[in-house]
Amino acid sequence: MRDRVQHLRRFLRVDDHMAKTENDKQLTLSPGFWDDNTRATGILKEIKINKYWIDFYEKVNAAIEDFAVLFDFWKEGEATEDEVKNAYTHALKEIDDLEFKSTLNEPVDELPGVMVINSGAGGTESQDWAEMLLRMYRMYGEKQGWKVSEIDIQYGDGAGIKQATLEFDGEFAYGLLKAESGVHRLVRISPFDSNARRHTSFASVYVYPLIDDSIEVAVNPGDLEWDFYRSGGSGGQNVNKVETAVRLKHKPSGIIVECQQARTQGENREKALAMLKSRLYEEELRKRQEILDATNATKKKIEWGSQIRSYVFHPYKMIKDHRTDYEVGNVGPIMDGELDDFIKAYLMMEKEMQ
Repeated sequence: MRDRVQHLRRFLRVDDHMAKTENDKQLTLSPGFWDDNTRATGILKEIKINKYWIDFYEKVNAAIEDFAVLFDFWKEGEATEDEVKNAYTHALKEIDDLEFKSTLNEPVDELPGVMVINSGAGGTESQDWAEMLLRMYRMYGEKQGWKVSEIDIQYGDGAGIKQATLEFDGEFAYGLLKAESGVHRLVRISPFDSNARRHTSFASVYVYPLIDDSIEVAVNPGDLEWDFYRSGGSGGQNVNKVETAVRLKHKPSGIIVECQQARTQGENREKALAMLKSRLYEEELRKRQEILDATNATKKKIEWGSQIRSYVFHPYKMIKDHRTDYEVGNVGPIMDGELDDFIKAYLMMEKEMQ
């Protein structure tokens, strides 16, 4: 384990992160630091990212050394075997987590993620399934300690949702959630069918990074088409009274984003424009990736609209990811947001293929 953590120290350039953090902290103390707000914000963001890797490495290293001390105590008869085993298991988990997180080394991986959930054909069945996915991802984000915000929700006529847009703001939100883009399939006995027949429902999930001021995306105002409407949902003084919700269409690409998160039209306009720029940036990244993939026939082609995972509740219980073949039989925890193993299996597979 000491060899592994030393390798990670070099791979993660922990010493460089420490030097850069110390240098940036000195810059924050200099006169006029806040004169250039964009530059100051960028420096503070770099300090936060560098500190994340330093703290993570030091936490793993401390867990390994704690285990080593307990192991020495055990040899002297001053610690129990269970205590040593627990310390070993904890240290091993910590180093596994650090090795996994070290694969999230693309600049966009550190950004917040925006997730769009769309119900498939099938009316109430698919809309209910889309709402189940909404709950699952909201719980996953909360378990990660992220801030989860509802940008826009369009409710179904009878039950469920037609579409939902969520923002996840936290460490490596996009880097982790990008594994979830694709079509999700549900097989169950329908609660809406009086004959209790088995139904198959589909919903799509699309995730893109929410870019910040450090990434410039030029948008021609003449290419934008704005539409304003009344916010939906339950409660709220402005609901169905003031046209605060915003729908923005980028005419050249056909991309449409909607936002009704804020209470004012101006704030929703600003958020919608940021989301559009993020979508355009992600589209460019995707096109570049497809060009790279085309040069390597052995590499799995990206299929953004493909079915990635099946959730079977009847006649047996199983959730299976078709990209990695990873599967579980206990569906309850997964639907309550325990997605780490599915996401880890996919991202590790992607790194191995690269």
